Amino acid sequence: MKLLHGSPGFGVQFSENEIRKFLLDSKLNLHLGTIDPDHFPNIHPTWYIYDDSKDVIFVETGKQSKKTSNLKKNDKIYFCVDDGNPPYKGVRGKGNVRILSDPDANLPIVEKIMLKYLGSTSHPMAKILLENVRNGNSVILEIKPKYYSTWDYSRNS
Repeated sequence: MKLLHGSPGFGVQFSENEIRKFLLDSKLNLHLGTIDPDHFPNIHPTWYIYDDSKDVIFVETGKQSKKTSNLKKNDKIYFCVDDGNPPYKGVRGKGNVRILSDPDANLPIVEKIMLKYLGSTSHPMAKILLENVRNGNSVILEIKPKYYSTWDYSRNS
């Protein structure tokens, strides 16, 4: 895991364990940056789940979504998970994405995302999203970060 200080001279950098804890525990959106066919950036707020055993981030999205079509042409992304309330802290980085389309393999991942953000797979929104996975209308984006740039302004450097 390559670590960078996201705000040198101000606040402190997260340790590897702090990055894992932040990504595992946070219910903040992950902002995913992709590049469209006209070479313009697109930012997509998404729900995510972090697998610390593989150091990958999973995002569920529609098979026909703008994210998916952008990533089919260019698998490079930028991501950011940050708390916009003082004292500011967050994790960002660059990486590559694999698009996973097997509904049977994707279903347990999406169930974890629904439990994280909605607390239940019985929630009406969870039912719709899980049905999209079962029907093959949804894919999983598997993000493999190249590095993590972090900051925590609640602690002085």
